[in-house]
Amino acid sequence: MRVCIFDLDGTLTDTLEAIAHFGNSALELNGFAQYETDRYRAFVGDGRRKLIERMLDAQGALTDRNYLAVCADYDKAYEADPMYKTDAYEGIRETLDALKRLGIRLAVCSNKPENVVMGVIERVFAPGTFDIVRGSRDGGAVKPDPAAALDIARRLGAPAGECLFAGDTNVDIFTAKNAGMRSVGVLWGFRGRAELEAAGADHIIGRPKELLKIAEGKV
Repeated sequence: MRVCIFDLDGTLTDTLEAIAHFGNSALELNGFAQYETDRYRAFVGDGRRKLIERMLDAQGALTDRNYLAVCADYDKAYEADPMYKTDAYEGIRETLDALKRLGIRLAVCSNKPENVVMGVIERVFAPGTFDIVRGSRDGGAVKPDPAAALDIARRLGAPAGECLFAGDTNVDIFTAKNAGMRSVGVLWGFRGRAELEAAGADHIIGRPKELLKIAEGKV
């Protein structure tokens, strides 16, 4: 493998508490019920738009007006404090360093708004860890559309077949498949093995360092 592309939330960084905190804050500000943190595991994975829609739909409150209001408050709060209870999962930094020593280029492809993604990456990881960092852009396609992943591969000069795409949800597995990349499902994130298997992940790993053997073609 020449390139390894990572999802952000639930793959590189543990952000479930942060997402729940900002989600509940936005709901409360607009007079809606809040959720237990664990409930957000089912809400995340398809970007901020789907997150807000699922939060509102779960209590029968999904309208355009409610969506816009909750979304605005969520974005304002998250952008003001993007590092709230956010850090890399155990073993991630060491694995990234090891991949770089193997000569593998690293990238991030997230459905989180790009300005937030950039802020988190700059604060959590050492400068130069990633060659390319991509988040969602206004009007642009989001995962599982493969456009961003394929653009990353093109910019790094690697055929899709020589790229790994690692993530914790079926959205990431579908993205890899749509792009013609090898998919790696990770078990330390927001979902679980059943979802990753049903999506057809090429590999499923329980610890970050297991990614090294896959990258080297040893499994």
